[in-house]
Amino acid sequence: MRRLTRLFEIIQILRAADGPVTAEVLAEQLEVSVRTIYRDIAALQAMRTPIEGEAGLGYVMRRGYDLPPLNFDAEEVEALRVGLSMLARTGDSALQQAAQRICHKIEALHDPADWLQVAPWGAPADDPMRGCVSVSLLRGAIREERKLRLTYRDGDDNETDRVVRPVALIYHLECTMLAGWCELRQAFRNFRVDRIWSCEPLEMRFTGQGNTLREIWQEQDRWEEWGPTVQ
Repeated sequence: MRRLTRLFEIIQILRAADGPVTAEVLAEQLEVSVRTIYRDIAALQAMRTPIEGEAGLGYVMRRGYDLPPLNFDAEEVEALRVGLSMLARTGDSALQQAAQRICHKIEALHDPADWLQVAPWGAPADDPMRGCVSVSLLRGAIREERKLRLTYRDGDDNETDRVVRPVALIYHLECTMLAGWCELRQAFRNFRVDRIWSCEPLEMRFTGQGNTLREIWQEQDRWEEWGPTVQ
């Protein structure tokens, strides 16, 4: 996370908190060291951000501090709230956490909208404690154009080991699919994330090939028409 983004997140966390927030809590939420939080708080205070408190006791934001409003009309805000809530149905825990952070920012600037509700049922959560592969790891491999070694079990419980060049994620209601060029089959394949039993990012990359592979995959695999095919 970039420093400017982290400073903004600290402000948002303190604005939404009901009481003092310790550096340890901030460090855990932002996945940085406590020492980094101390430096960030000092930097914010130097910029005259009204943060009060000290190490060991916690920090609070003085009432009345505000940020520029988001330039969305009422229906745009409602669309954001519904769309962000529907991320809970994808099973992608990292995106769910990001959606919650965005919702806190929206609620800090707009009235609550408890009358907008989205049912949480959908794809199972990608909980690594239960042996599930993190969807965030798959998204990272797509962004970095990094090959993945997968252990995959199909619908008939046949297990294969494959090296895949991941190109896209497809979020269906009941599951999430990883699309990629399979070096075992020498073809594009779609893999249900809940059937990937292990996933290892490799040092090997396919730098500069991602966009071309995605274009070919989109031409060959009309997933938007056929739905979540399992291969």
